[in-house]
Amino acid sequence: MAFAALFSSPKPSPLLTTRENAKGRDAIYVAAVPLRAPRGPAQMLVSTAYSIGAWNLQHFMVIIKPSSPHPQAFVFDFQPQDPEDFYVMLSALFSGKVAGVVLKRSLKRIPKIRCWFVGFSNVNGVELANNFSEGWSTQLIVGKHDCRHYTNGFEKAKESVE
Repeated sequence: MAFAALFSSPKPSPLLTTRENAKGRDAIYVAAVPLRAPRGPAQMLVSTAYSIGAWNLQHFMVIIKPSSPHPQAFVFDFQPQDPEDFYVMLSALFSGKVAGVVLKRSLKRIPKIRCWFVGFSNVNGVELANNFSEGWSTQLIVGKHDCRHYTNGFEKAKESVE
């Protein structure tokens, strides 16, 4: 869990380097967003829990900003195929297997909040993420094989090829 230490430390990450060292290398970030819930009572419960700070579950994603002059970044994340389905949520809460999917989307810019720089890739980060995602099992089990494991697994895959 290489990323977990980055989130809890108030000190700047030692992975941050100067622009000269970054030239020609893809920047890797991890972002977190609050979990979504199905509409209705479940959504109201989750919203209330977040507003009083009683529930701090996050959905983690890998963001890659290519070194090429492309103005966009790419987000890779692992989530349930239908994250707002009530029965999917129930199954996930009780550690049941849920059909998952790895999504790839583009962003115009890197988020300013809940987003952490974790390092640079010496190889093509988008290609690496595509290859990693193809081999990722899509059977999601919360706490055992979920977005956190996907994010940490990507970091291990990145380290193994560099």
